[in-house]
Amino acid sequence: MPFRRSHRGLLKILMLGAVLAGCAAPPKAPPPPPPVTVPTVSLSPQVIQLASAYRYYLARGSAIAPDFADGDGISRSVQSGAAYEPSQLVRGAIAYAAVVALQDKAFVEGVRVYARESSQRREVINELLKNPAYVAGLSGSASAAGLVIANLGTDAQRLYDVGKAVKQSAYDLQKQPWSKADVNGRDLRLAAVKSVSVTSMTGEVAETARLQQMSMALPSAAVSVPPVSPPYAPTVTRGLAIGALAVLAEARDSDMATVSGLMSDANITGCLSSAKLNLYQCLAVARPYYEDVFCLGQHALMDTGRCMIRATGLPEPYEARFVPDASSINKGMGKKPPVRKKPARRVS
Repeated sequence: MPFRRSHRGLLKILMLGAVLAGCAAPPKAPPPPPPVTVPTVSLSPQVIQLASAYRYYLARGSAIAPDFADGDGISRSVQSGAAYEPSQLVRGAIAYAAVVALQDKAFVEGVRVYARESSQRREVINELLKNPAYVAGLSGSASAAGLVIANLGTDAQRLYDVGKAVKQSAYDLQKQPWSKADVNGRDLRLAAVKSVSVTSMTGEVAETARLQQMSMALPSAAVSVPPVSPPYAPTVTRGLAIGALAVLAEARDSDMATVSGLMSDANITGCLSSAKLNLYQCLAVARPYYEDVFCLGQHALMDTGRCMIRATGLPEPYEARFVPDASSINKGMGKKPPVRKKPARRVS
């Protein structure tokens, strides 16, 4: 009997334990993973300043009007057309390309995917720094490239077209007696042009602020420019690469030592340097004012515009030149070519 009672007591204890176990709270769920911190798009103010200086020169050069009224106006225009340092203009074009690329939503989102995980982010950054053409494989690069090429190409073509109009005015001006007078202070004028050609440019405050806003990758409208497939010209490629680095928060002031290494294009710098050399040589032999206008239109504006069109990878403008052949010089069998009077001094 004592055994049975103790047995019943044990059963009661076991049943009570089972009931209590059934009433226990369920195990807590594991805590959620911490939220992924995506770096903020950040482009160094130094890059933005370079882009603003580039825009400043393009705006001033493209604003030169061909309706010259006196020698002073020609001299001021020559200074404006020549006022850029070749390597800085190239760096500015690349910087502006980076700002423009950040206006393409598809590009920004395509690059931002790699910013979510630190090791993957670092891998993409290293690839971009090692080979800027790596950017062509990132999602959205084709639409961003189309936007960059359209913007840079429009600026360059406008400068070229202004130069062409200015060059034509050199011939038209010869009808005005004042344009045939020798330029005052020819040597000083050439020295001043050489001086502004090695002086760093600065952008306007309003334009710099506008570009700063653009660099935050907050496009206000959808991009409607057709995408462009690779390969891209180096200026375009490097601008896209810097834009991608900005999305990955690797183009800040503290990163300028490495970012600066991407801001060059030897081919375009050489092209611009040749344009400057031709301008110096042209001004060195020019005497009357209308010849200065020719130098301005051809070498300061058209040649510079052509170099910047080349920087986008777009076809360069073609200028047809008349090359006489035997039939045009000697029309008719057995006829001697006509004796031509020496033409008046003109720009060629």
